[in-house]
Amino acid sequence: MPASDKKYRFLLIQAFHLPPTSKHLHRAVEGAKEACLMNYEENKALLADVEWDLHRGPLVTYGDWPVETREEFALAAAGRLAIVREACESGKFNGIVLLGGGEPGFIESREIARPYGVAVTACGFSQMHFASMLGNRFSVIDLSEVHNMYYYDLVVKHRMDGRCASIRNINYPLPRPPHSGESQVHLAKNKVLRGESSEIMDAAVRESVAAIEEDGAEVLTFGCSALFWMRPILQKRLADLGWEVPVLEGYSCAITLAKAMVDMGVSASGLTYPGPHPQKWRRKKLF
Repeated sequence: MPASDKKYRFLLIQAFHLPPTSKHLHRAVEGAKEACLMNYEENKALLADVEWDLHRGPLVTYGDWPVETREEFALAAAGRLAIVREACESGKFNGIVLLGGGEPGFIESREIARPYGVAVTACGFSQMHFASMLGNRFSVIDLSEVHNMYYYDLVVKHRMDGRCASIRNINYPLPRPPHSGESQVHLAKNKVLRGESSEIMDAAVRESVAAIEEDGAEVLTFGCSALFWMRPILQKRLADLGWEVPVLEGYSCAITLAKAMVDMGVSASGLTYPGPHPQKWRRKKLF
């Protein structure tokens, strides 16, 4: 990245990338950064004042399909940490945005980045915190049973179980064994953008309405980043039904939060993320 006088200098890091020979590809793996960033047009305006680069993330080591299980997320996290450390040591960036709804390696990345003063944000964390500012409780629209339970852990980890009304499953898993072939979610995206109807989109609307009427949700978010493209369509469909409810997606929330942290001159607390030899230490930690 060339030298820049822009206030925001961000590295966006994808959670993983698949080999180009994979039959489970669900996004571009080569080409310009704009082409490889999912939903770039949705977030183009947010990035207009940012000097940004995109890292495609670590190559998956467990197979050739997208992450969905706890084991796969753990492996993706381990691969992403070296990328975060290299970015911090380079001195090129004042913010790192971890892409992907499951945010593998987020907590560890904050620990790495804090001594460098680099703000680190991630999609799930950012969505949950913005949602908690907009309403009393939020619900998560997600795509598979396995991912639901991984995301359940994230909600608890971020201490948002008291603010999360529910996780609603539309049950359209990502392409992977045994769900081989093209992703139905991404095929649905192409159909919807052409103005055609889609059962997946209809399922997202049904579960969103159920989250509002049955679970008490006042804000809606997404679990997997494969669903982030739905945000403007779901927002409009719900508005047409008379529901005045904010719908959030992770990329815009994470980018906006990173900007806010840079504006405030903060990254993370040294008490939460102490270095190896802290000058001060606490004798007791309370819960």
